[in-house]
Amino acid sequence: MTEERPGEGLPPSASEARCSALAAVVTVMALTASRPAELRFAPPWVLPTIELVLLVALSVSHPAQDSQRSARLRVVALCIVAVVLADTLFATARLIDVLIRGGHATNSAETLLAAAATVWASNVIAFALLYWLLDGGGAATRARRPSRELDLAFPQHLNPEIAAAGWRPRFIDYLYLGLTASTAFSPTDVMPLVPWAKCAMGVQSMIAISVLGLVVARAVNVFT
Repeated sequence: MTEERPGEGLPPSASEARCSALAAVVTVMALTASRPAELRFAPPWVLPTIELVLLVALSVSHPAQDSQRSARLRVVALCIVAVVLADTLFATARLIDVLIRGGHATNSAETLLAAAATVWASNVIAFALLYWLLDGGGAATRARRPSRELDLAFPQHLNPEIAAAGWRPRFIDYLYLGLTASTAFSPTDVMPLVPWAKCAMGVQSMIAISVLGLVVARAVNVFT
């Protein structure tokens, strides 16, 4: 028998998902920095700095690790994603207030649509990171020992015949979930099975429908 080394047997998607998550964090940093001043609660460098810590935490972690250090890094990542989500919720509330009361972002349709797109995209990515970090105990747990007790049920879980043996969701799957929840305003092909997933998808759908509905109405008014 050949002795299995630590980390062997992990799906190639584990490292690929981590790289995709890193790219998503960089994108959120860029979106946060480009947001109009009236949609921020802090100077433009504060949130990107906090998100940089998340970037480092994800960079030094590894799906093969099963240690207290890995657990601490996951807690750090969850805390920072919570801050990012709180920031996007604040930006959404400020955007809605600006749409109702008026502000610099509503002076032109182009500025309004750009600001709304920044807030909407930030929400999509932030919730995708949340799903990726929480589903099934996190990326490391899913890579080592996938559980039959699902938080989010993907089509491949419900119908294993359509997937390769040992299939696990990658970050792109969670990003797609975030995108569909923000466009369809309801579950599409991924079903939330536990309370936290249902609450998260519900909040994301409410954010998206509020932003898109008010922005479209305001933009039509500006154009006309």
